[in-house]
Amino acid sequence: MRRSRVVALLAAGGFAVAGCSAPGPAEVTFYADGHTVNTTPVLTCDYSQQLAQPCSAKGSTQTLKVRPGKPVQISVPGEVAEAPWQIVYEYVTPQGEYKQSDPIPFTSLDRYAYTVTPPTPADRISAVDVQKYTAVLNSSTGESGLLPSDVWGLRLEA
Repeated sequence: MRRSRVVALLAAGGFAVAGCSAPGPAEVTFYADGHTVNTTPVLTCDYSQQLAQPCSAKGSTQTLKVRPGKPVQISVPGEVAEAPWQIVYEYVTPQGEYKQSDPIPFTSLDRYAYTVTPPTPADRISAVDVQKYTAVLNSSTGESGLLPSDVWGLRLEA
């Protein structure tokens, strides 16, 4: 009888520990032309230490299919929305020319979604990057600024 209580306590403790594990990386959701994909960062940067290479590649860029003229909807979690972030996208014209958008910044700290629309109905979105920023301070010079801390990527095919 005593042994079964010990086993039950150990099992309950295992569930409690499993329930308290650290959350995974933040996911950004992309929706395009009837399909959805959740992505984790493809690049993360840590500026807390003086590293020669503060950024490292993590996952792989996800892919969706999208027709010309169709928008791409982006949903970000609180971890991203409550920090400065921006979107940069690339599109392809009917002539096959690739063009990059100007950055679209969000600094209100409460923007959880955005829809990227091609410049014309004949253009097709070909790539989207979501970039979360963090404030950094150069202790040597006293200068501060914003640098990307995480990047999520989506590639779109015809």
